[in-house]
Amino acid sequence: MTASARFDTIRTDRLLMRRWIESDREPFAALNADPETMRYFPAAMDRAASDAFIEVVEARFEHQGYGLWALEVIETADFIGFTGLNPMPDDVPGAGGVEVAWRLAKQAWHLGYATEAAQAALDVAFRGVGLAEIWSMTAVLNEPSQAVMRRIGLTEVARFDHPRIQLGDPLRPHVTYHLSRPEG
Repeated sequence: MTASARFDTIRTDRLLMRRWIESDREPFAALNADPETMRYFPAAMDRAASDAFIEVVEARFEHQGYGLWALEVIETADFIGFTGLNPMPDDVPGAGGVEVAWRLAKQAWHLGYATEAAQAALDVAFRGVGLAEIWSMTAVLNEPSQAVMRRIGLTEVARFDHPRIQLGDPLRPHVTYHLSRPEG
């Protein structure tokens, strides 16, 4: 990616993927505090942690020109979560690479938004940024996210115990998916 390349806003048929704005903070905090939405994560997030997450995401946009975009439904202007590109954590298969990731509010589930936005993020990753590969990971129990990974063309490559989740926690077993940049 050239230093001047920026991907602040992406449009799909139904979604606006954009930088974060102040009015996203409250609905994002509610999403992160919801036990059902966060059931495949070690813990829900309080408002301070949710706001800190946004600050990290925005700093990455400033540094690299892309990141985890806030998702807005074009027709209603409703904030529904995020989808985008994020560094893979250390000590997991794919460490050092970039993952495609998403987290959507319950009212946005089962409508194809995660797949639509993740596909747009892959387009930025491969055609915009020029990445050679993309990763994604989740708890083995998170079949809905694995289904999105398969729909966007990723293939399961590894199962592992996540090093930052306690022994015995049913979320510790994780799975990693991978996709190399298509030829041409």
